[in-house]
Amino acid sequence: MKKFILTLVAAVGFAAGAQASESGIHWDKAPVNTTDTASLQNGAKLFVNYCLSCHSAAFMRFNRLKDIGLTDQEIKDNLLFTTDKVGETMKAAINPKEAKEWFGANPPDLTVIARSRAGAGGTGADYLYTFLRTFYRDDTKATGWNNLAFPSVGMPHVLWQLQGERRAVFEEVEEHGSKTQVFKGWEQLSPGTMTSVQYDQAVGDLVNYLQWMGEPAQNTRTRVGVGVLVFLAFFIFVAWRLNAAFWKDVK
Repeated sequence: MKKFILTLVAAVGFAAGAQASESGIHWDKAPVNTTDTASLQNGAKLFVNYCLSCHSAAFMRFNRLKDIGLTDQEIKDNLLFTTDKVGETMKAAINPKEAKEWFGANPPDLTVIARSRAGAGGTGADYLYTFLRTFYRDDTKATGWNNLAFPSVGMPHVLWQLQGERRAVFEEVEEHGSKTQVFKGWEQLSPGTMTSVQYDQAVGDLVNYLQWMGEPAQNTRTRVGVGVLVFLAFFIFVAWRLNAAFWKDVK
């Protein structure tokens, strides 16, 4: 129940995030590789377990996960928590009417979140990768959490059990006659179930899946595009040789 409540509150954070300004911090490069099926499968598992409680992916059907190497049976056994039909779309577990009553709006859909968050700091995947790795404890906030990529975010750290609890270390410096807080590093308050490297990899897999989910046909599109270019190159060569053969006797 506690996990569900935390995930529920996360919906508010994502909703508010659409209207928030960027913090200006450097966005880390997300390890996106949408051809890595093992990464995509792990990302899909994390998405279903930690995101789908509140956020739908209304433009994605569960059976589309067969494109990343899963069978219908594997999907049924491991990923169907909100429906019993593989052909259904990824609907959130939360009741939309209750969500609107509690928060004033339904939690945003995450189908194309990786594409919609792109900005001057990098790609949408870079933002999500940075955001999910920069949560820290802040007792002044209602949720008890804050975030470097999105200061004063309304979303709690739903992956905190994996990463553990951290505190952000700031140093007060004076710039142009005014004092400001500058981030200096992290202090680990309690360990998570994963090491730092393992957690970064897990977040990378989740972001990789979100990137793939925004356009599942992107790998097919790339393969078709390469094939078309190869065909055009071959056709140009054939046309050039035919043109030379047709006009060789003309002076």
